[in-house]
Amino acid sequence: MDLIKNEYQVILERKSEKAEGSYTAYLFEQGIDKILKKVGEECTETVIAAKNSDKSETVYEITDLIYHILVMMAYQGITPEDIEDELRKRAEKRSNLKKFHQVDKNS
Repeated sequence: MDLIKNEYQVILERKSEKAEGSYTAYLFEQGIDKILKKVGEECTETVIAAKNSDKSETVYEITDLIYHILVMMAYQGITPEDIEDELRKRAEKRSNLKKFHQVDKNS
């Protein structure tokens, strides 16, 4: 998770610096619609690479997807710690499949 946090910090720096020629700064300038479009594109490219069973291409596309998700998170004020907190909550629910999927035989 340290690499994710480090990348997130770089993204925040680029957001505040608004450096000319920075792709990250460009995304922030364009706004949430552009950022979400890129998230969608990268998601689709990840699915296609995985469907083609191309490991190196899938890893490449996952990395692009993570980057664009981090940009989206930064735009919306969502931190890696917010994600970690949610993952911890979900970890507490593991092995509770029966509890969440009980069938009410009376209905």
